[in-house]
Amino acid sequence: MRKWWLSVCLLCLVWPLAAQTNSKIRELQSRRGALQKEIAASEKMLLSTRKDVRSQLNDLNVLTGQIEQRKELIATIERDVKTLDGELGKLQARLGRLRDQLADRKEKYAASLRYSYRNRSVQDKLMFVFSADDLAQTYRRLRYVREYGDFQRRQAEDIMRRQKEIEAKQSELREVRTEQSGLLDLQTAEFAKLKTQEKNQQALVADLQRKQKSLQGELAKKRREADRLNAQIDRLIEQEIAAARKKQADKAVAVKEQPASSAKAAPVEAYKVDAGDRKLSAVFERNKGVLPVPITGPYLIVEHYGRRNVPGLRHVALDNKGIDIKGQAGAQARAIFDGEVSAVFQYNGMTNVLVRHGSYISVYCNLSSTTVKRGQKVKTRESLGRVADDGSGNIILHFQLRKETAKLNPEAWIKG
Repeated sequence: MRKWWLSVCLLCLVWPLAAQTNSKIRELQSRRGALQKEIAASEKMLLSTRKDVRSQLNDLNVLTGQIEQRKELIATIERDVKTLDGELGKLQARLGRLRDQLADRKEKYAASLRYSYRNRSVQDKLMFVFSADDLAQTYRRLRYVREYGDFQRRQAEDIMRRQKEIEAKQSELREVRTEQSGLLDLQTAEFAKLKTQEKNQQALVADLQRKQKSLQGELAKKRREADRLNAQIDRLIEQEIAAARKKQADKAVAVKEQPASSAKAAPVEAYKVDAGDRKLSAVFERNKGVLPVPITGPYLIVEHYGRRNVPGLRHVALDNKGIDIKGQAGAQARAIFDGEVSAVFQYNGMTNVLVRHGSYISVYCNLSSTTVKRGQKVKTRESLGRVADDGSGNIILHFQLRKETAKLNPEAWIKG
Protein backbone atom coordinates (compact mmCIF):
# COMPACT_ATOMS: atom_id res chain seq x y z
CA MET A 1 0.00 0.00 0.00
CA ARG A 2 2.83 2.37 0.90
CA LYS A 3 4.63 1.69 -2.42
CA TRP A 4 1.39 2.27 -4.35
CA TRP A 5 0.86 5.62 -2.64
CA LEU A 6 4.47 6.61 -3.30
CA SER A 7 4.07 5.81 -7.04
CA VAL A 8 0.92 7.98 -7.19
CA CYS A 9 2.76 10.88 -5.55
CA LEU A 10 5.66 10.57 -7.99
CA LEU A 11 3.29 10.60 -10.97
CA CYS A 12 1.62 13.73 -9.60
CA LEU A 13 5.01 15.43 -9.45
CA VAL A 14 6.14 14.34 -12.94
CA TRP A 15 2.86 14.70 -14.86
CA PRO A 16 2.70 18.56 -14.86
CA LEU A 17 6.20 18.71 -16.35
CA ALA A 18 5.24 16.52 -19.31
CA ALA A 19 1.89 18.33 -19.69
CA GLN A 20 3.70 21.65 -20.22
CA THR A 21 5.52 20.33 -23.29
CA ASN A 22 2.39 18.59 -24.62
CA SER A 23 0.45 21.85 -24.21
CA LYS A 24 3.11 23.82 -26.11
CA ILE A 25 3.09 21.32 -28.98
CA ARG A 26 -0.73 21.34 -29.14
CA GLU A 27 -0.71 25.15 -29.21
CA LEU A 28 1.74 25.21 -32.14
CA GLN A 29 -0.22 22.49 -33.97
CA SER A 30 -3.50 24.38 -33.52
CA ARG A 31 -2.06 27.60 -34.97
CA ARG A 32 -0.56 25.80 -37.97
CA GLY A 33 -3.71 23.73 -38.46
CA ALA A 34 -5.83 26.88 -38.84
CA LEU A 35 -3.44 28.24 -41.49
CA GLN A 36 -3.35 24.91 -43.34
CA LYS A 37 -7.15 24.80 -43.32
CA GLU A 38 -7.32 28.30 -44.84
CA ILE A 39 -4.80 27.34 -47.54
CA ALA A 40 -6.67 24.12 -48.37
CA ALA A 41 -9.91 26.10 -48.74
CA SER A 42 -8.31 28.81 -50.92
CA GLU A 43 -6.73 26.19 -53.20
CA LYS A 44 -10.24 25.03 -54.12
CA MET A 45 -10.96 28.47 -55.56
CA LEU A 46 -10.60 27.75 -59.25
CA LEU A 47 -8.87 30.19 -61.53
CA SER A 48 -10.78 31.56 -64.49
CA THR A 49 -10.51 29.80 -67.84
CA ARG A 50 -10.87 33.14 -69.62
CA LYS A 51 -7.83 34.89 -71.07
CA ASP A 52 -9.15 38.47 -71.03
CA VAL A 53 -7.24 41.01 -68.96
CA ARG A 54 -9.91 41.43 -66.25
CA SER A 55 -10.07 37.67 -65.57
CA GLN A 56 -6.28 37.38 -65.60
CA LEU A 57 -5.97 40.27 -63.14
CA ASN A 58 -8.42 38.50 -60.83
CA ASP A 59 -6.41 35.28 -61.21
CA LEU A 60 -3.21 37.16 -60.39
CA ASN A 61 -4.84 38.50 -57.23
CA VAL A 62 -5.94 34.99 -56.23
CA LEU A 63 -2.47 33.54 -56.84
CA THR A 64 -0.84 36.40 -54.94
CA GLY A 65 -3.20 35.84 -52.01
CA GLN A 66 -2.44 32.11 -51.97
CA ILE A 67 1.30 32.81 -52.12
CA GLU A 68 0.99 35.22 -49.17
CA GLN A 69 -0.87 32.54 -47.20
CA ARG A 70 1.78 29.93 -47.96
CA LYS A 71 4.60 32.33 -47.02
CA GLU A 72 2.83 33.02 -43.73
CA LEU A 73 2.61 29.26 -43.09
CA ILE A 74 6.32 28.80 -43.88
CA ALA A 75 7.22 31.70 -41.57
CA THR A 76 5.04 30.12 -38.86
CA ILE A 77 6.82 26.79 -39.34
CA GLU A 78 10.21 28.51 -39.01
CA ARG A 79 9.08 30.20 -35.78
CA ASP A 80 7.73 26.90 -34.46
CA VAL A 81 11.01 25.11 -35.26
CA LYS A 82 12.90 27.79 -33.31
CA THR A 83 10.44 27.44 -30.43
CA LEU A 84 10.96 23.68 -30.39
CA ASP A 85 14.75 24.20 -30.56
CA GLY A 86 14.42 26.27 -27.40
CA GLU A 87 12.25 23.59 -25.79
CA LEU A 88 14.82 20.94 -26.71
CA GLY A 89 17.62 23.01 -25.18
CA LYS A 90 15.68 23.48 -21.93
CA LEU A 91 14.70 19.81 -21.78
CA GLN A 92 18.27 18.65 -22.41
CA ALA A 93 19.61 21.02 -19.73
CA ARG A 94 16.96 19.83 -17.28
CA LEU A 95 17.74 16.20 -18.14
CA GLY A 96 21.46 16.81 -17.52
CA ARG A 97 20.75 18.35 -14.11
CA LEU A 98 18.43 15.48 -13.18
CA ARG A 99 21.08 12.93 -14.14
CA ASP A 100 23.70 14.75 -12.05
CA GLN A 101 21.30 14.89 -9.10
CA LEU A 102 20.47 11.19 -9.52
CA ALA A 103 24.17 10.24 -9.56
CA ASP A 104 24.75 12.34 -6.40
CA ARG A 105 21.75 10.74 -4.64
CA LYS A 106 22.88 7.24 -5.63
CA GLU A 107 26.40 7.88 -4.37
CA LYS A 108 25.13 9.16 -1.02
CA TYR A 109 22.67 6.32 -0.75
CA ALA A 110 25.40 3.74 -1.48
CA ALA A 111 27.58 5.31 1.23
CA SER A 112 24.74 5.13 3.73
CA LEU A 113 24.09 1.49 2.79
CA ARG A 114 27.76 0.62 3.27
CA TYR A 115 27.70 2.28 6.68
CA SER A 116 24.49 0.41 7.57
CA TYR A 117 26.02 -2.85 6.44
CA ARG A 118 29.02 -2.38 8.67
CA ASN A 119 26.72 -1.64 11.60
CA ARG A 120 23.90 -3.89 10.58
CA SER A 121 23.23 -5.98 13.67
CA VAL A 122 20.64 -5.07 16.27
CA GLN A 123 23.29 -5.61 18.92
CA ASP A 124 25.49 -2.94 17.34
CA LYS A 125 22.62 -0.44 17.37
CA LEU A 126 21.71 -1.31 20.92
CA MET A 127 25.32 -1.05 22.05
CA PHE A 128 25.53 2.34 20.36
CA VAL A 129 22.41 3.50 22.17
CA PHE A 130 23.12 2.05 25.64
CA SER A 131 26.80 2.96 25.73
CA ALA A 132 25.74 6.54 26.21
CA ASP A 133 27.07 8.43 29.23
CA ASP A 134 23.68 9.58 30.46
CA LEU A 135 19.95 9.39 29.76
CA ALA A 136 19.90 12.52 27.58
CA GLN A 137 22.62 11.13 25.35
CA THR A 138 20.76 7.79 25.19
CA TYR A 139 17.67 9.62 23.95
CA ARG A 140 19.65 11.59 21.34
CA ARG A 141 21.32 8.39 20.06
CA LEU A 142 17.99 6.61 19.87
CA ARG A 143 16.53 9.50 17.88
CA TYR A 144 19.61 9.51 15.63
CA VAL A 145 19.18 5.78 14.83
CA ARG A 146 15.52 6.37 13.99
CA GLU A 147 16.20 9.51 11.90
CA TYR A 148 19.05 7.80 10.06
CA GLY A 149 16.62 5.07 9.03
CA ASP A 150 14.14 7.75 7.83
CA PHE A 151 16.99 9.47 5.98
CA GLN A 152 17.82 6.27 4.10
CA ARG A 153 14.17 5.77 3.18
CA ARG A 154 13.88 9.36 1.92
CA GLN A 155 17.03 8.89 -0.15
CA ALA A 156 15.52 5.79 -1.78
CA GLU A 157 12.26 7.67 -2.49
CA ASP A 158 14.19 10.63 -3.92
CA ILE A 159 16.13 8.29 -6.24
CA MET A 160 12.84 6.81 -7.48
CA ARG A 161 11.43 10.30 -8.06
CA ARG A 162 14.52 11.44 -9.98
CA GLN A 163 14.37 8.31 -12.14
CA LYS A 164 10.69 8.99 -12.91
CA GLU A 165 11.52 12.60 -13.84
CA ILE A 166 14.34 11.44 -16.12
CA GLU A 167 12.01 8.98 -17.86
CA ALA A 168 9.40 11.74 -18.32
CA LYS A 169 12.00 14.15 -19.72
CA GLN A 170 13.29 11.49 -22.11
CA SER A 171 9.70 10.95 -23.31
CA GLU A 172 9.25 14.72 -23.78
CA LEU A 173 12.53 14.90 -25.72
CA ARG A 174 11.36 12.13 -28.08
CA GLU A 175 8.03 13.90 -28.60
CA VAL A 176 9.63 17.28 -29.34
CA ARG A 177 12.16 15.71 -31.73
CA THR A 178 9.36 13.87 -33.56
CA GLU A 179 7.36 17.10 -33.87
CA GLN A 180 10.44 19.00 -35.05
CA SER A 181 11.25 16.36 -37.67
CA GLY A 182 7.67 16.49 -38.96
CA LEU A 183 7.84 20.28 -39.14
CA LEU A 184 11.02 20.22 -41.21
CA ASP A 185 9.39 17.76 -43.65
CA LEU A 186 6.30 20.01 -43.85
CA GLN A 187 8.50 23.05 -44.48
CA THR A 188 10.24 21.30 -47.39
CA ALA A 189 6.87 20.34 -48.92
CA GLU A 190 5.49 23.88 -48.52
CA PHE A 191 8.59 25.40 -50.16
CA ALA A 192 8.05 23.11 -53.17
CA LYS A 193 4.39 24.18 -53.46
CA LEU A 194 5.39 27.84 -53.10
CA LYS A 195 7.86 27.56 -56.00
CA THR A 196 5.14 26.07 -58.21
CA GLN A 197 2.74 28.89 -57.34
CA GLU A 198 5.41 31.53 -57.96
CA LYS A 199 6.13 30.01 -61.41
CA ASN A 200 2.40 30.22 -62.23
CA GLN A 201 2.38 33.81 -61.02
CA GLN A 202 5.39 34.71 -63.17
CA ALA A 203 3.77 33.14 -66.25
CA LEU A 204 0.58 35.14 -65.65
CA VAL A 205 2.55 38.36 -65.14
CA ALA A 206 4.49 37.74 -68.37
CA ASP A 207 1.23 37.29 -70.28
CA LEU A 208 -0.20 40.49 -68.79
CA GLN A 209 2.97 42.38 -69.67
CA ARG A 210 2.41 41.41 -73.31
CA LYS A 211 -1.04 42.96 -73.01
CA GLN A 212 0.22 46.19 -71.47
CA LYS A 213 -2.12 48.45 -73.46
CA SER A 214 -5.23 46.43 -72.60
CA LEU A 215 -4.03 46.14 -69.01
CA GLN A 216 -3.71 49.90 -68.57
CA GLY A 217 -7.15 50.37 -70.11
CA GLU A 218 -8.68 47.79 -67.75
CA LEU A 219 -6.99 49.36 -64.72
CA ALA A 220 -8.19 52.82 -65.72
CA LYS A 221 -11.72 51.42 -66.04
CA LYS A 222 -11.48 49.79 -62.61
CA ARG A 223 -10.27 53.06 -61.08
CA ARG A 224 -13.18 55.00 -62.62
CA GLU A 225 -15.69 52.41 -61.36
CA ALA A 226 -14.12 52.44 -57.89
CA ASP A 227 -14.10 56.26 -57.77
CA ARG A 228 -17.79 56.45 -58.73
CA LEU A 229 -18.71 53.76 -56.18
CA ASN A 230 -16.73 55.49 -53.42
CA ALA A 231 -18.30 58.85 -54.30
CA GLN A 232 -21.75 57.31 -53.94
CA ILE A 233 -20.80 55.69 -50.61
CA ASP A 234 -19.37 59.03 -49.39
CA ARG A 235 -22.58 60.80 -50.43
CA LEU A 236 -24.78 58.33 -48.56
CA ILE A 237 -22.64 58.57 -45.44
CA GLU A 238 -22.75 62.39 -45.59
CA GLN A 239 -26.54 62.16 -45.88
CA GLU A 240 -26.61 59.88 -42.81
CA ILE A 241 -24.49 62.38 -40.85
CA ALA A 242 -26.58 65.33 -42.09
CA ALA A 243 -29.78 63.58 -40.98
CA ALA A 244 -28.26 62.97 -37.55
CA ARG A 245 -27.20 66.65 -37.33
CA LYS A 246 -30.70 67.80 -38.26
CA LYS A 247 -32.24 65.50 -35.68
CA GLN A 248 -29.89 66.86 -33.05
CA ALA A 249 -30.52 70.47 -34.12
CA ASP A 250 -34.30 69.97 -34.00
CA LYS A 251 -33.96 68.61 -30.47
CA ALA A 252 -31.87 71.67 -29.48
CA VAL A 253 -34.46 74.06 -30.95
CA ALA A 254 -37.23 72.28 -29.07
CA VAL A 255 -35.30 72.69 -25.83
CA LYS A 256 -34.61 76.39 -26.63
CA GLU A 257 -38.28 77.10 -27.10
CA GLN A 258 -39.00 75.93 -23.56
CA PRO A 259 -39.20 78.52 -20.76
CA ALA A 260 -35.82 80.16 -20.03
CA SER A 261 -35.59 78.50 -16.63
CA SER A 262 -35.57 75.03 -18.20
CA ALA A 263 -33.47 75.73 -21.34
CA LYS A 264 -30.11 73.94 -21.16
CA ALA A 265 -29.02 73.25 -24.75
CA ALA A 266 -25.98 74.80 -26.42
CA PRO A 267 -25.74 75.57 -30.20
CA VAL A 268 -25.09 72.48 -32.34
CA GLU A 269 -21.82 72.90 -34.26
CA ALA A 270 -20.70 69.34 -34.92
CA TYR A 271 -22.22 65.95 -35.50
CA LYS A 272 -22.46 63.98 -32.28
CA VAL A 273 -23.99 60.56 -31.86
CA ASP A 274 -26.60 59.98 -29.17
CA ALA A 275 -26.06 57.92 -26.03
CA GLY A 276 -27.22 54.67 -27.66
CA ASP A 277 -24.86 55.16 -30.61
CA ARG A 278 -21.98 56.05 -28.29
CA LYS A 279 -22.51 52.82 -26.37
CA LEU A 280 -22.70 50.78 -29.61
CA SER A 281 -19.54 52.49 -30.93
CA ALA A 282 -17.67 51.70 -27.71
CA VAL A 283 -18.66 48.01 -27.87
CA PHE A 284 -17.71 47.92 -31.56
CA GLU A 285 -14.28 49.38 -30.75
CA ARG A 286 -13.69 46.81 -28.00
CA ASN A 287 -14.20 44.09 -30.62
CA LYS A 288 -11.43 45.41 -32.86
CA GLY A 289 -9.43 42.48 -34.23
CA VAL A 290 -12.07 39.85 -33.47
CA LEU A 291 -14.98 40.89 -35.71
CA PRO A 292 -16.11 38.08 -38.04
CA VAL A 293 -15.10 37.99 -41.70
CA PRO A 294 -17.94 39.58 -43.73
CA ILE A 295 -18.41 36.56 -46.03
CA THR A 296 -19.60 33.02 -45.35
CA GLY A 297 -17.63 29.88 -46.17
CA PRO A 298 -14.01 29.57 -47.35
CA TYR A 299 -12.50 32.87 -48.42
CA LEU A 300 -9.31 34.55 -49.59
CA ILE A 301 -8.40 38.24 -49.41
CA VAL A 302 -7.29 39.01 -52.96
CA GLU A 303 -6.87 42.79 -52.68
CA HIS A 304 -5.69 44.53 -49.54
CA TYR A 305 -6.46 47.99 -48.22
CA GLY A 306 -4.54 51.01 -49.45
CA ARG A 307 -2.23 51.78 -52.32
CA ARG A 308 0.09 49.03 -53.55
CA ASN A 309 1.95 47.91 -56.65
CA VAL A 310 0.88 44.80 -58.56
CA PRO A 311 3.68 42.21 -58.18
CA GLY A 312 5.76 41.87 -61.34
CA LEU A 313 4.02 44.67 -63.25
CA ARG A 314 5.85 47.97 -63.52
CA HIS A 315 3.89 51.21 -63.28
CA VAL A 316 0.79 49.28 -62.21
CA ALA A 317 -0.63 50.37 -58.87
CA LEU A 318 -3.96 49.80 -57.14
CA ASP A 319 -5.60 52.00 -54.53
CA ASN A 320 -8.26 50.15 -52.57
CA LYS A 321 -10.48 51.92 -50.04
CA GLY A 322 -11.37 48.56 -48.53
CA ILE A 323 -10.55 44.92 -49.20
CA ASP A 324 -11.69 42.45 -51.85
CA ILE A 325 -12.61 38.98 -50.56
CA LYS A 326 -13.02 36.04 -52.91
CA GLY A 327 -15.51 33.41 -51.80
CA GLN A 328 -16.97 30.20 -53.15
CA ALA A 329 -20.23 29.67 -55.04
CA GLY A 330 -23.23 30.59 -52.90
CA ALA A 331 -21.25 32.80 -50.51
CA GLN A 332 -23.29 35.31 -48.50
CA ALA A 333 -22.29 38.73 -47.24
CA ARG A 334 -22.87 38.91 -43.48
CA ALA A 335 -22.96 41.71 -40.92
CA ILE A 336 -19.76 42.04 -38.91
CA PHE A 337 -21.62 43.46 -35.91
CA ASP A 338 -25.04 44.46 -34.58
CA GLY A 339 -26.36 47.54 -36.37
CA GLU A 340 -28.97 49.15 -38.58
CA VAL A 341 -29.11 49.07 -42.39
CA SER A 342 -28.69 52.71 -43.38
CA ALA A 343 -28.73 52.25 -47.18
CA VAL A 344 -29.34 49.68 -49.91
CA PHE A 345 -28.42 50.97 -53.35
CA GLN A 346 -27.69 49.80 -56.87
CA TYR A 347 -24.46 50.47 -58.74
CA ASN A 348 -23.23 49.00 -62.01
CA GLY A 349 -25.93 46.33 -61.92
CA MET A 350 -24.97 45.18 -58.40
CA THR A 351 -26.56 45.79 -54.99
CA ASN A 352 -24.64 47.37 -52.13
CA VAL A 353 -25.49 47.61 -48.43
CA LEU A 354 -24.40 50.02 -45.70
CA VAL A 355 -24.82 49.02 -42.04
CA ARG A 356 -24.35 51.58 -39.26
CA HIS A 357 -22.85 50.55 -35.90
CA GLY A 358 -22.99 53.82 -33.95
CA SER A 359 -20.25 56.02 -35.44
CA TYR A 360 -18.97 53.12 -37.56
CA ILE A 361 -20.33 52.06 -40.93
CA SER A 362 -19.58 48.78 -42.70
CA VAL A 363 -20.02 48.61 -46.48
CA TYR A 364 -20.81 45.43 -48.49
CA CYS A 365 -20.55 45.74 -52.27
CA ASN A 366 -21.09 43.49 -55.29
CA LEU A 367 -24.19 41.59 -54.16
CA SER A 368 -26.50 39.91 -56.68
CA SER A 369 -29.43 40.03 -54.23
CA THR A 370 -30.20 41.23 -50.70
CA THR A 371 -32.26 39.99 -47.78
CA VAL A 372 -32.41 43.30 -45.88
CA LYS A 373 -33.90 46.76 -46.36
CA ARG A 374 -33.15 50.28 -45.15
CA GLY A 375 -33.92 50.83 -41.46
CA GLN A 376 -33.77 47.11 -40.62
CA LYS A 377 -31.91 46.05 -37.48
CA VAL A 378 -29.36 43.28 -38.06
CA LYS A 379 -27.35 41.04 -35.76
CA THR A 380 -23.71 39.96 -35.94
CA ARG A 381 -23.20 37.34 -38.70
CA GLU A 382 -26.72 37.89 -40.06
CA SER A 383 -26.91 37.40 -43.83
CA LEU A 384 -27.28 40.57 -45.89
CA GLY A 385 -27.41 39.01 -49.36
CA ARG A 386 -25.72 36.79 -51.90
CA VAL A 387 -22.32 37.76 -53.32
CA ALA A 388 -22.43 38.05 -57.12
CA ASP A 389 -20.80 35.49 -59.43
CA ASP A 390 -19.56 36.85 -62.76
CA GLY A 391 -19.83 33.38 -64.33
CA SER A 392 -16.10 32.73 -64.52
CA GLY A 393 -15.35 31.81 -60.91
CA ASN A 394 -15.04 35.37 -59.62
CA ILE A 395 -17.21 35.68 -56.50
CA ILE A 396 -15.75 38.77 -54.88
CA LEU A 397 -17.13 40.85 -52.03
CA HIS A 398 -15.79 44.39 -51.83
CA PHE A 399 -15.85 45.41 -48.16
CA GLN A 400 -15.15 48.76 -46.54
CA LEU A 401 -15.18 50.11 -43.00
CA ARG A 402 -15.65 53.76 -42.06
CA LYS A 403 -15.76 55.81 -38.91
CA GLU A 404 -18.11 58.51 -40.10
CA THR A 405 -16.26 59.70 -43.23
CA ALA A 406 -12.80 58.37 -42.28
CA LYS A 407 -11.75 55.21 -44.15
CA LEU A 408 -10.29 52.39 -42.01
CA ASN A 409 -8.28 49.29 -42.84
CA PRO A 410 -10.78 46.42 -42.36
CA GLU A 411 -8.03 43.84 -41.86
CA ALA A 412 -7.12 45.50 -38.55
CA TRP A 413 -10.69 44.94 -37.31
CA ILE A 414 -11.71 41.48 -38.56
CA LYS A 415 -10.35 38.20 -37.29
CA GLY A 416 -8.75 36.53 -40.31
